[in-house]
Amino acid sequence: MFAISNFLVAIARVLEILLTIVYWLILIRALINWVNPDPYNPIVQFLYKTTEPILYPIRKMLPFTVRIGVDISPIIAFLGIIFLKSFLVRTLYDLSIKLQ
Repeated sequence: MFAISNFLVAIARVLEILLTIVYWLILIRALINWVNPDPYNPIVQFLYKTTEPILYPIRKMLPFTVRIGVDISPIIAFLGIIFLKSFLVRTLYDLSIKLQ
C-alpha cells in the first residue's frame, strides 16, 4: 500500500505546482491587461494562449450585465484554484496518509 500512498503524494504535489503556475499566469495576465500590452509580443501571446482556455468558459457563464464592466473572470478563476488546492490536493494528501 505504500506504493499507492507515494503515488498519491506525487500526484498531489504535481497538481499543487500546476495550480500555482496557473494562478501566477492568470495574475500576470490580469496585471498586464491594465497597461494595454502589445498583442504581437511573444510573452503576451503566451499568456493569452495559456490562460484563455480557463478564462473564456468563465466569461461565457457570467451574466451579460456583469460582462459589461470590469472582467471578474480572473477573480472567479482564483477562487476555483484556491478551492482545488485546499480541497482536492489536501484530500489526496489525507488519503495517502490513511493508506500508509
